[in-house]
Parts: sequence; C-alpha cells; structure tokens
Amino acid sequence: MMAELLERARSGDQDAFGALVKPHHGELRVHCYRMLGSLQDAEDALQEVLLAAWLGLDGFAGRSSLRTWLYRIATNRCLTLLRSAGRQPVAAPANAPLPEPSRLGEVLWLQPYPDVLLEEISDRMPGPEARYESREAISLAFVTAVQLLPPSQRAVLLLRDVLGYRASETAELLGLTEDAVTSALKRARAKMTATRSPLPPGPLEERALLDRFVTAFTELDVDALIALMTDDIWVRMPPLPFEYRGSDAVRRFFTVIRTLLGRIDRLVPVRANGQPAWGEYMRDRTTGRLHLAGIVVVGLVGDKIGEFTRFETVVAPYFMLPRTLD
Repeated sequence: MMAELLERARSGDQDAFGALVKPHHGELRVHCYRMLGSLQDAEDALQEVLLAAWLGLDGFAGRSSLRTWLYRIATNRCLTLLRSAGRQPVAAPANAPLPEPSRLGEVLWLQPYPDVLLEEISDRMPGPEARYESREAISLAFVTAVQLLPPSQRAVLLLRDVLGYRASETAELLGLTEDAVTSALKRARAKMTATRSPLPPGPLEERALLDRFVTAFTELDVDALIALMTDDIWVRMPPLPFEYRGSDAVRRFFTVIRTLLGRIDRLVPVRANGQPAWGEYMRDRTTGRLHLAGIVVVGLVGDKIGEFTRFETVVAPYFMLPRTLD
C-alpha cells in the first residue's frame, strides 16, 4: 500500500501524497513547536515542510522511513528559521504599571499548545533512546527550557531524548558526525537537568486544587492565591519580559493586578501543554459582554501550583475560545 501511494504521489497525485503524510501531521507540528516555542510558527513551518516534501519527493530514496525523512525536513527547516534574523526581542513597556520583576525573561516567543491538537498524534512509541515521556516533553517547563538551548543542541536533544533516534540516525538527519551529536547532547542534557518537576496530584486532589484556584483567581484573592502556590512559584507573561519568582514577588504582582482589574469575571476551562488552562474573560462595563483577555496555564508541583503563565489571545482560535461571551 505504501509503495503504491508513493508511486502515485511521484506521478503527481496530490491525494496519494496527502494519504502518505497526513498520519504524520500531528507529530511533526508538535516537533516544530518544541523547536520554535510558537504554535503559529510551528503551523507555518509544517506547511513549508509539506510543500518541501511534495516538491522533493523524487529525492526520497527509501533508505529510511518516510517518517524519518519528514523529520529530517522539519528539523532542518526549523533550524533555518531559528538561525535567521527574523525574530526581534520584545521591548518592555516604558511605563508598565507593574512591580519590579525578579528578572527579565529570555523566552518571549512562547505560546501555549492546545491539548486538542495532541489528539492528532498517533500512538507510536518513541525510539529506544528516548529519556522523556510524551507528557513531560510537551509541558511548558520543558518547552521553555528547550528554547534556551542553542539551535543545534535543541535539535539533537529532541531527536535523541524525545523521539528516541540513535546517535547514528541523528547524525544522518542533521548532517553531523556522531561525535558532534554526542558532544551537543551532553551539553544540552547538562542544561536541562533542573527542568523536571514532580508529578501532579491524583485526579480528585487536582480537581479540588483547581476549583480553589478558579475561585481565588476570579476574585483576585491574593492571600488565597499565594496559599495555593509553591514558595518558588514562577509567574510569566510572554511576550512581555517580566518574570516574578517566589511568594513575595508574586504577592506584589497580584496585589498590583487586583488594584488595576478588581476581579476576573469568568474562566473558561481548556487544556494546554498537558496542563490545566483557562480562557480569561472580563466584562465590558459599557456593553455588558464578556471579552477574552488572555489564556492562563498553570503547572502543578505535587499539591501546589508551581507555575502561572498568562498568554495573549492570538492563539485563541486553536483553543476554540470565542472572543466574546454573553
């Protein structure tokens, strides 16, 4: 069947080509997302990968699987994007009414990834070399840490430790020597060692924790929010560079937010990066309608919230979040 589809595709049958590559769309998009940190960039990269595969199908000699060939195209396309000068840093607002941050973050292009798109991924197990489980390798903590790696180390880590390709296969995919792959992987692993978090609580405990969070967050009850968070809680707001770490800094942050906003009118639950998330809605005092103001994702560490990340609404359509509610 595969050989027949490939022959038809090489003859110009776009339907046959679509049948060949469609099973790989979901995992290729996730791979591009891990490489780039942006859902929109990953979507654009996927379309470019599919076009390159269509135009270069005669160059697929069959020495590797079609899946591996597509990963070669996807990885190298992402490396080209990362090495280009197209991404400019986001400037901090001159008079932002926020407290002094703990630091200015380096990962500003991060976007959340809807769990609904993860359903498109096949049940294919990673290769024998993989060190990360699928759930861990899509978390915001993992994706954020990966964005801090140089492009070549990023590609090697994902191919080896997430997808499970052997060193020889990774070297062939990237056009490197095995020694270069081994060296890049060693450096990448050293930088990733501090990113792993304990598993979240069980379903009942998680549900109770999230219910308390929704109540505290919609009312912007600062004391209640801090009580639900770890002592080293992280608050981030990409693409703004401000980051707050620790109970004291986060308390100052939410105190200012409470003064500015008063309260959040509704949270609509979704899921992102395998984590609890919500669309954040605020009421327009003139029209009375609820308007989408942001997307909030939390990371759980045991029975506490260890990360709070608020994103802009640009990816709302991927989450099927309406812009307004009655």
